[in-house]
Parts: sequence; structure tokens; C-alpha cells
Amino acid sequence: MKKTVLMAVLLLTMLFGSSVEGWAAKLVARIDVSSQTMTVRYGQAVYRWRVSTARQGYITPRGSYRPQRTARMWYSRKYDMSPMPHSVFYRGGYAIHGTGAVKSLGRPASHGCVRLHPANAAAFYSMVRQAGFRNTRIVVTN
Repeated sequence: MKKTVLMAVLLLTMLFGSSVEGWAAKLVARIDVSSQTMTVRYGQAVYRWRVSTARQGYITPRGSYRPQRTARMWYSRKYDMSPMPHSVFYRGGYAIHGTGAVKSLGRPASHGCVRLHPANAAAFYSMVRQAGFRNTRIVVTN
């Protein structure tokens, strides 16, 4: 009986230890459309980057999402094969991705995607790939 209880305690300790690591590895990206910023929390690290979301006449969908797919380099078929480096798609054709229009960062400029500086997009892309889709949350708010 003591051996069974000891094994159960050991198993529970291993399970709780794994879940603590899982919580620490969670990746959360919060896009604030009103301030045109994205705050990324990954473990103990916190990053805050300027972004560009939808300009007038377009929308960046609000809500809470998980990544659906990633692409190291994607070209938008809808918008004249525009390059979208380090894309993290979170709702249909909407993605967080790098842009060459870095002077527009900090103000609305896109067709609805969330644009980042190419270096920040590469970093975020790597974090998503490392953390995994199930451990990543993308939250878009006003």
C-alpha cells in the first residue's frame, strides 16, 4: 500500500512539474489597435513592438485566436503578390507578418493584417514555432 501511494505521489509530482513548465512556455501576443502596439509575453520575457493594423475602409478582426498556420515567406494572392515574411496566420487570411513599410509602423496602414518590423516578425515567428500553436494565444483588442 505504501509503495502504491508513493508511486502516485511521484506521478503527481511529475505531472504538476510538467504543467508548471507548460505554463512558463506559454506565448501570448496582445495587439492593441488603439495604440498600434503588440505586447508579447513568452515565459519571463516581455516585448513591446509598434505595429500597423487596418487602415480606414478595412478591418483587423478583434478577438482571441490561436495560430492556424505559419509561413516563412508568403505572398498575398489577394493584394498583388505582396510579400508577407514570417507570417503567423490566426484567422483565415489575416496574419501577423513582417513589412518593408517600416515608416508606417505605429499607425493604421494595412488591409487588415498586423504588420511588424521584419526583425520583430522573425522573432515572433520563431517564438510561435518553438512554443507551438496550442501554447500560443493571439488577442486583438481596441
